[in-house]
Amino acid sequence: MHITVQIKDKSFELYISEKEIQDAIKEVAGKINSDYKNEEVVFVGVLNGSFMFASDLMKEVDLPCEISFVKVQSYKGVSSTGKVHELIGLTTDIKDKHVVIVEDIVDSGLTLSKIYSMIDHHAPKSVQVATLLYKPTAFKGKIPPKYFGLEIPNKFIVGYGLDYLEEGRNTRDIYQIIE
Repeated sequence: MHITVQIKDKSFELYISEKEIQDAIKEVAGKINSDYKNEEVVFVGVLNGSFMFASDLMKEVDLPCEISFVKVQSYKGVSSTGKVHELIGLTTDIKDKHVVIVEDIVDSGLTLSKIYSMIDHHAPKSVQVATLLYKPTAFKGKIPPKYFGLEIPNKFIVGYGLDYLEEGRNTRDIYQIIE
């Protein structure tokens, strides 16, 4: 069965099922639980896209932890603007703490670079990235994510927190654009 959705002026087809997403989250959480056993971690979710992944990831994390959120913007429609704007900054004390940045997707790495610089001047003990989706062929950053659920090609996708013009975040599955 071919499942499609219409969001504004674009059509999308099913790409990653809810089950595949949940399995990937359990795998990411398992690695984090293992790496930070008996350590306190501060998770920093990147809004708006990561809210669903962050929520489901926290349900699988078995560590003493805190969660905070930042909000940056780098997309307009289906493409990156090339500039990252900080909309909500970090308000949690992370000095001398392990920090895991929680992203929905890592593609170019531009957003990550901005978030690293936001976090770095707070002197954390360590900083790593957990993302549900990673596009290695699009990545141009310096530090790739340590924890990722699924590697995907450089296609535009929506659903499960990811949007097209702020819509489509509320689906349980992930859809890819039909070109």
